[in-house]
Amino acid sequence: MSEDPSDESETDPLVEEIRLQRARRDLWLREGDMSVGRRLAQIGVLGWIFVVPTLAGLFFGRWLDAHFSTGIFWSAPLMLLGVCIGGWTGWKWMNSR
Repeated sequence: MSEDPSDESETDPLVEEIRLQRARRDLWLREGDMSVGRRLAQIGVLGWIFVVPTLAGLFFGRWLDAHFSTGIFWSAPLMLLGVCIGGWTGWKWMNSR
């Protein structure tokens, strides 16, 4: 029942997180901070990632409402679905960096 401690440390989430943090720090030391222009570009991309699905849901909902004469029956839920998709996509994009 003797387990090799090196096998345990390879699967330990704390050790993996420390390795990831060290890699991020080394990258920061090599490349430095991002420029203001790059940060503004990221904010702009994040805005488009959020806005495009919202507007697409609203556009498609308005089209369905006009086609079936249903008021805002489709517009509101499809816009909300677009907000959710945009939020999820933005969250995934932010956490992948």
